[in-house]
Amino acid sequence: MIKVFIDGNKGTTGLKLKERLSKREDIEILEIEEKDRKDINVKKQFMEESDFTFLCLPDDASREAVKTAGKNVRIIDASTAHRTEKNWAYGLPELSSEHRKKIVSSSKTAVPGCHASGFAVIVYPLIKAGIISEDYPLVCHSLTGYSGGGKSMIEEYNNTERDREYMFPRQYGLSQQHKHLKEMKAVCGLSFDPIFCPVVADFYSGMEVSLPFYRHLLKKGGAKDIYNVLKEHYSGQGMIKVNSYNEGDKKGFLSAGLLEKRDDMQIFVFGNEDRILVSAVYDNLGKGASGAAVQCMNIMAGLKEDYGLVKGD
Repeated sequence: MIKVFIDGNKGTTGLKLKERLSKREDIEILEIEEKDRKDINVKKQFMEESDFTFLCLPDDASREAVKTAGKNVRIIDASTAHRTEKNWAYGLPELSSEHRKKIVSSSKTAVPGCHASGFAVIVYPLIKAGIISEDYPLVCHSLTGYSGGGKSMIEEYNNTERDREYMFPRQYGLSQQHKHLKEMKAVCGLSFDPIFCPVVADFYSGMEVSLPFYRHLLKKGGAKDIYNVLKEHYSGQGMIKVNSYNEGDKKGFLSAGLLEKRDDMQIFVFGNEDRILVSAVYDNLGKGASGAAVQCMNIMAGLKEDYGLVKGD
């Protein structure tokens, strides 16, 4: 029996983790009393008793929890706090064999950001294959459901007296200071931050991250080369599938809700030989949050990585 402690199980990610893990017969969830939920000494006892502690906390609270926990506590942190720390594993095992090995061997794993996950699975292989350079002028558009904003945003969207503006897609991060930018740059080894344009819309969950590429700015190759690199890179990966070139739906659309309530991801390559569009579609609460956290735990525990997760064929 694997003992799990979820620190911060009142937020969206924590609640989803608890919901997922409660269904598993191999998991025992250690329940902290409400009165002790913010008592760091009590939490320390729970962390040290657990086989895995999930942190679903604000960044500062996650840092405090890590400092308090003993060195042998295996921690999976869903916050932004440790995603670029060199002594932490980055919880996207599909990026490379080195990423996967570090998750296996490390006692500390940082769950990737929802937007950053789709960005990294596209950009990282293209840089490694020499298709684009580290200083390629990247522009990323990311469409997400409102659950990505946590409990406060969910309440705003579910409010029957909400402002009319909530009916329409709303772009944010307008100052180009989004918290995922540091992660996107560091994980992919970029020379500078990309231009990042996140958009939240009036649907609960789902995510579509898209990046355009000009052929004349590539270091080598074209659209088919980008497709082939991504297809080969993710060959054999159970949680990421690369679809056929220029394959959308029959009417030429790509829905951000295509993988709603699932934990896997699909990558699409569209366009022509001059202008290429690459998109990653997944659920922001699945591969973009709690699903990714469970996948990391499975790997760290030596289990089949998709155990307890929902994916396509």
